[in-house]
Amino acid sequence: ENDIDKAIPLPNVTSTVLAMAIEYCKKHAGPEPEDYVAKDALKEWDAKFANVDQMVMFDLLLAANYMDIKGLLDLFCQSAASMIKDKTVKEIRQIFNIENNFMEEEECALRDEHKWAFE
Repeated sequence: ENDIDKAIPLPNVTSTVLAMAIEYCKKHAGPEPEDYVAKDALKEWDAKFANVDQMVMFDLLLAANYMDIKGLLDLFCQSAASMIKDKTVKEIRQIFNIENNFMEEEECALRDEHKWAFE
């Protein structure tokens, strides 16, 4: 059987996310630019490309991880990190819709044990 005819399973990767991943790969194909103008242009393109809503960002993170697209994964990991930089634990929970399932005593113990994380 011809390899072209074989299906490649991509569970949980929508056609929109796949198209975006392909667009990223096409833009980053070939050697890394050496001159400053081309590097800056690529950084600007990346910044615009990464300016997506939170759900698309997470879908692209998962897809990049699954398809092992390191540059795309790094780009969206940086986007996620920027979202939570200088935020409190409560704000991070709100951003990522994380329910606080700790009892009050457990949370106090964690705060005491890991004071640096709550400064």
